[in-house]
Amino acid sequence: MSATGAGAGKIRIVLVDDHAVLREGLRLMLQREPDLEVVGEASTADAALQTIRSTRPDVAVLDLKLGSGSELDGLRVCAAVREHFPDVAPLVLTTFLDEAIVVRAVRAGARGYVVKNVDVTELVAAVRSVSRGESAFDPRTASMVLDALKGGSATTEALSAREIEVLKLLAEGMSNKEIGAALFISATTAKFHISNILRKLKVSRRAEAVYVAGRQGLL
Repeated sequence: MSATGAGAGKIRIVLVDDHAVLREGLRLMLQREPDLEVVGEASTADAALQTIRSTRPDVAVLDLKLGSGSELDGLRVCAAVREHFPDVAPLVLTTFLDEAIVVRAVRAGARGYVVKNVDVTELVAAVRSVSRGESAFDPRTASMVLDALKGGSATTEALSAREIEVLKLLAEGMSNKEIGAALFISATTAKFHISNILRKLKVSRRAEAVYVAGRQGLL
């Protein structure tokens, strides 16, 4: 985690949404969890990046549409966070349930994507997952990513049969421990396979691996 001091040990969160009432509700719900702490809020893309720069949270929970314009400013935030604050995990929380937008968010750097009518327990689980470096997609968005990204050319370095098995479970949002249990291997071995997958696909994050693998017809 990126913080030290009074909040050390907690997952530090910045909320980015242009609706103040929604941010307040999210803050109250998330801070009921003993391991979560909201350390900043913002309503615009520029303010979000300033707040992330000053607070250095573990997770940025952000909407894609900020303000009354037609631009999806949250995508710009995701891309900027990926470039300038790689230790911060962007988690999209939005009303958009559109295949093309989900894919754009993943390409921009989102480590997770959930819609706003998600149950609070699922949202909390998603925050914890992305803070650990895992991906977090609810069943609807996960299936959209897979359906949209199937097809494409073969990877430059072939994945093994076991790595393909791990990759498919990774696309379902499973943790290292869950993948290990499903394949009767240890979590450490699952992590080793995931590292090889990321290296072979030339990506640094799990969500990106799902995207690239889908493009290459591996899922």
